[in-house]
Amino acid sequence: MSVTISNDFLTATINEKGAELVSLKANDIEYIWQADPKYWGRHAPFLFPFVGRLKDNQYTYKGKVYPMGQHGFARDKEFSVVEHSADKAIFVLKSDAETKKIYPFDFALTISYEMWGQGVRIRFNVENSGEDEMIFALGGHPAFNIPLTDDLKFEDYFIAFSPQKSRVKIPLEGPYTNLDQKTIGQTNTNIQLSRELFKEDALIYETRGLNAYTLGTEESSHSVRVAYNNIPYVGLWSPYPEEAPFVCIEPWWGFADSVDSTGRLEDKEGMNRLAPKENFKTEFSITVS
Repeated sequence: MSVTISNDFLTATINEKGAELVSLKANDIEYIWQADPKYWGRHAPFLFPFVGRLKDNQYTYKGKVYPMGQHGFARDKEFSVVEHSADKAIFVLKSDAETKKIYPFDFALTISYEMWGQGVRIRFNVENSGEDEMIFALGGHPAFNIPLTDDLKFEDYFIAFSPQKSRVKIPLEGPYTNLDQKTIGQTNTNIQLSRELFKEDALIYETRGLNAYTLGTEESSHSVRVAYNNIPYVGLWSPYPEEAPFVCIEPWWGFADSVDSTGRLEDKEGMNRLAPKENFKTEFSITVS
C-alpha cells in the first residue's frame, strides 16, 4: 500500500513498506529512481538501526550476539500511517517481539513527509521507549534518476556542494570504513559525474552545519537538491561498474563498521545514544527544479 501527497508543483508517493519515497514528480519528470532490479531494486530506503555493513553481519551487546543485515531492518518493515492529508503523511514503526530478537531496544521511529514549495521535507523522530540507553544509527538513501531527460547522459551532470569547501573524506576498504586513513576531499568545487567516480564504492564525507548537494547540468534547468543542517555524514553512491542511471545522496547519522571494529555495539563509532524516554529529532529536504 502507498499514500500520495501533493501541492501545486509536486506529487510524492510513499510506500508503507519502509515508509519509502517511491515517486517524486513535477512537470511529468520523475526524479526518484524506479527500482529496476537490474541495477538496484530500491528507491529511497531508510537505514535503521544501522547504516552500512557490520562485520560478519552481526554485533554484540552486553555479551550477547545479534544478527543484523546491511543497513538494518526498517527498510523492510511495514510502517503504520498515523496521519495523512493532502500535503502531509506521517508513518511510524515500533519495536515488537520480532525486532527485539535482533535489536534489544524499545523504540518508535516516526517519519513524516510534508510538501514544501518545490520540494518535500522529511522529518524523523526516534523515541527511546525503553528503560536502557538506546544505541542506534539512522540514514536516508534516496536515489535520483540521472539523466532526468532522455536527451542527456549521465556524464553531463555534476554534483555541486554548498558551501564550497573541503570536507573530511572517510575511505572504504570493501564494505568497511578505514577511519585511520581519512583524507581531505576536494568538495570545494563541482565534481563532474563519471562511472569511475564510484569505483571505490560510496564517497563518504564528514559534514557539519548547513549543507546542500545538487545534481545538476549546464545543459538543462532540471536538477535535484538535498539539504540539511547538522547531519554528521553524507554518502554519494552509484553502482560500479554497472552503468546505472541514478545517483544517491545519502544523509547519515552513522556509518559502517570500521576495518578494526571489535563488533561490540558499545564500542561502535558514529552511533547515536539516546537516554530512556528521550527523543532524537532531525530532518532533511529534497527540492527539485
